[in-house]
Amino acid sequence: MAHVVIIGAGIGGMPMAYEMKALARPGDRVTVVSNVPTFHFVPSNPWVAVNWRKRRDIEFPAGEYLARKGIEFTGAGAKRVHPERNQVELGDGSLLDYDFLVIATGPKLAFDEVEGLGPAGHTHSICHVDHAQSAAAAWEGFLDQPGPVVVGAVQGASCYGPAYEFAFIMDTDLRRRKLRDRVPMTFVTAEPYIGHLGLGGVGDSKSLLESALRERNIKWICNARTTKVEGGRMHVTEFDELGKEKRTHELPFAYSMMLPAFKGVDAVFGIEGLSNPRGFILIDEHQRNPRFRNVYAVGVCVAIPPVEPTPVPTGAPKTGYMIESMVTATAHNIRAELDGKAPAQKATWNALCLADFGDTGVAFVALPQIPPRNVNWFAEGKWVHLAKVAFEKYFIRKMKKGTSEPLYERLVLHALGIRKLKT
Repeated sequence: MAHVVIIGAGIGGMPMAYEMKALARPGDRVTVVSNVPTFHFVPSNPWVAVNWRKRRDIEFPAGEYLARKGIEFTGAGAKRVHPERNQVELGDGSLLDYDFLVIATGPKLAFDEVEGLGPAGHTHSICHVDHAQSAAAAWEGFLDQPGPVVVGAVQGASCYGPAYEFAFIMDTDLRRRKLRDRVPMTFVTAEPYIGHLGLGGVGDSKSLLESALRERNIKWICNARTTKVEGGRMHVTEFDELGKEKRTHELPFAYSMMLPAFKGVDAVFGIEGLSNPRGFILIDEHQRNPRFRNVYAVGVCVAIPPVEPTPVPTGAPKTGYMIESMVTATAHNIRAELDGKAPAQKATWNALCLADFGDTGVAFVALPQIPPRNVNWFAEGKWVHLAKVAFEKYFIRKMKKGTSEPLYERLVLHALGIRKLKT
């Protein structure tokens, strides 16, 4: 019988465990390795950061719910992967043997690449619930003494939706408290233009998001390289469309949230043939590593090239729907190998996203993610906010229940009214 080990218990790892267990043969083992004992719903972190949600609302003990489906769990974490001998070295020093390995770790947050960036420096983050909780405590203090806000994403970032979300959520929260007139806001992004999203734009994303920022009196700086962050001051260099320095900015702030660049986690970083120079996992069209053929990868840890060159480096996002398609393809491919067959399933790699703006929101569909596309659609409305609230509850409930059904596909396509869309 085979042992399938999954590193990571997040948006990719948990569904991967459930789908793999559902497809595994009787007697096959599935084990999840995580460096934390809990699962948390990352898309809700912007709400946690303004105290619209509490940590307990979006988090639950992963091992307890995995065990109900006969899935083993360890919270010791992965210290190092040894693919040449089919072992994972755990954080407690023990070794875990595997027949198949699925890497679903998510990223390492590269705060160190910008001086003064991150929770250990002078800006906040919503990439992890720990950071969002810290940001929420600082937000309460900020409300007592409001001032300028700087929000956005630094060079090399690859997930821009949450930066827009948090800007608009802060705006909504401030308006409700009648404090918005005391808080000048600036959106700083490495994107070449507003609404690029690391995707080369989707539909009318540029004009719609520019309009939303103008309506809410949020200024913006694009093609921005954040060079240094000091206490209450951010240093930003703005470039033109040819990549030449245009001007420098010193932006004062009383509160700041900046998304960092991502890179691969230490457990896989620098392993020749497994990861690229940034530590992301190299895969073929079947989610399988070209050198170590029994190693698969899903989610943010996967190496995907930028959609297009930009004056300031930007990465390509991996949205929930894309991750879900990676998970399904991987589970079926491992089952095929267990049956002595060659992997044949491919992820769709489509981009589908709901972005909440506090009291409204935007949704986009990019099929496929990399242009030219069969579907290139972007829309806004209060229904997006309502759909994301519903999806949060739905996803967490289904993760506790241990379902292997395609959650993002069913709910998002239903919300967008395109259930019969062919991918």
